[in-house]
Amino acid sequence: MTKPILLTCGDPAGIGPEVAQKAWDETRDAVPFVWIGDPRHLPLDMPFEIIDDIGQAHKTAATAMPVLRHDFANPVIAGKPDFANAQGIIDVIARGVGLVKSGAACAICTSPISKSVLQIGAGFEHPGHTEYLAALDGGKDVVMMLASDQLRVVPTTIHIPLENVPFALTADLLERTIRITQDALQAQFGIACPRIAIAGLNPHAGEDGRMGEQEQTLIRPLLDRLRAQGFDLRGPLPADTMFHARARAQYDVAICMYHDQALIPIKTLDFDTGVNVTLGLSFVRTSPDHGTAFDIAGQNAANPSSTLAALKLAAQLGNAHDHH
Repeated sequence: MTKPILLTCGDPAGIGPEVAQKAWDETRDAVPFVWIGDPRHLPLDMPFEIIDDIGQAHKTAATAMPVLRHDFANPVIAGKPDFANAQGIIDVIARGVGLVKSGAACAICTSPISKSVLQIGAGFEHPGHTEYLAALDGGKDVVMMLASDQLRVVPTTIHIPLENVPFALTADLLERTIRITQDALQAQFGIACPRIAIAGLNPHAGEDGRMGEQEQTLIRPLLDRLRAQGFDLRGPLPADTMFHARARAQYDVAICMYHDQALIPIKTLDFDTGVNVTLGLSFVRTSPDHGTAFDIAGQNAANPSSTLAALKLAAQLGNAHDHH
């Protein structure tokens, strides 16, 4: 029997609890998961059952959403984040990671958090979820992938101003990004020889230096060196011609140079079911590709598609990871 997935509560004032229950209602025991959080934070209209042991998830999931109880300081008002609950949100993530690292679960799927709530309410010192997970995993070097059925993308630089990208983009960073991506595609996605497309930084991939030099001085020499080691790398490619259907058929992942270069194409192609996957951890972690959506919390308006996709991908990767 496959192990269940852990689904963290995220910020309980956001749409996390609502989409968790909607996701359970659509999957039941087909994709068994255990929600970790305070039962008081769940909407009242769907059945849940508090379990002591996550091994009970399969049995319970057929008729009610399995819940691993984690008490928070306060009840919740939808749409109104409570700084007193910030430490509980952080503790749930740490507890989930501990359980998946112990082998009790096959993967962790994290619901959205608000970094500002955690920083103000609990002195959270990490730039975000991903960096906290890397720290809990012993300081692993990680990269962020956005994945859907139509496209997988990895941004090399992530949450920094555009003007800082040329300075942050080093050969060392790009090489680590390529290596971590290749390893994860082999180990978790089961792709023996990943075909990796690499975007240029500048328009037309620099056009032989007329529109920028990074392709000639940094990107191309690195790709040539890695190709000599057996990597299947395409590029540097002009980003404006990489993402139409015929081009996408030629590669398994696109590595881009900055945030929007990677995220605009995937969000245009597949806004509702893109999944955030952290590569480089010792365990499988996925997350829906949206925020806490405090503005629509508690209105039964949240779309569970991204959480459903994140749970399904967690199950697929987690079971492959377990057997690896």
